[in-house]
Amino acid sequence: MNRYVPIAMLAVMGVFAGCTNADYSDDKEASADGDDSKTSAVNGSISVRAGQPATNVETVNGSIKVDDEGAVNNGETVNGSIVLGQRATAKSLETVNGSITLDDGVKVSSDVTTVNGKLTLDKGADVGGRLENVNGTIRLTEAHVGGGIHTTSGDIEIGANSKVEGGIKVEREQMGFHFGKNSVPRVVIGPGAVVDGPLTFQRKVALYVSESAKIGPVTGAEAVKFSGDTPPG
Repeated sequence: MNRYVPIAMLAVMGVFAGCTNADYSDDKEASADGDDSKTSAVNGSISVRAGQPATNVETVNGSIKVDDEGAVNNGETVNGSIVLGQRATAKSLETVNGSITLDDGVKVSSDVTTVNGKLTLDKGADVGGRLENVNGTIRLTEAHVGGGIHTTSGDIEIGANSKVEGGIKVEREQMGFHFGKNSVPRVVIGPGAVVDGPLTFQRKVALYVSESAKIGPVTGAEAVKFSGDTPPG
């Protein structure tokens, strides 16, 4: 979570001040230098169309939307959401204040991170790296995460038949700082789900684990087993 400075610097640079709504296919600031190419905006959203070459996509105050079967390298924003359509691909995705949604079949090879926002992975979505936020619900629906899940105050729902490698970690809040709600985070491991790796809780959580789920060792919480599709409450 240490790559926000390059994005924020765009706000100081007047060179992009006129980019109020940059579209990937005809943005005048985009270059074509392989992995170094970039589409940027300060105050505006960026839409990435399917069939276009993948570039790094950055904005400060705006969202990023990738069409079904579209592709980006690194997608970054400060104040805005990121949405990848079905079967879209990316290397990494990062926002500070905004949600990230991966539709069915999306592939992200590295990390997906936000500070204040939800993280949603729909059916068949695959994140090769870490899934991380500070505050906001994390929800997987028949999805896969290869590098573990980290949060501080977010609820976590590992839906039926999802798989998480690298475990789950809920970190304690830093002294003097409180993120989001004050209630106890709720962590649910659904039917047929697998969490391969340790489940480490540095603060109080409500942990519910399906009788048909498989999980690694638990530290800092006591798992409540449940049957059926969802836990009580």
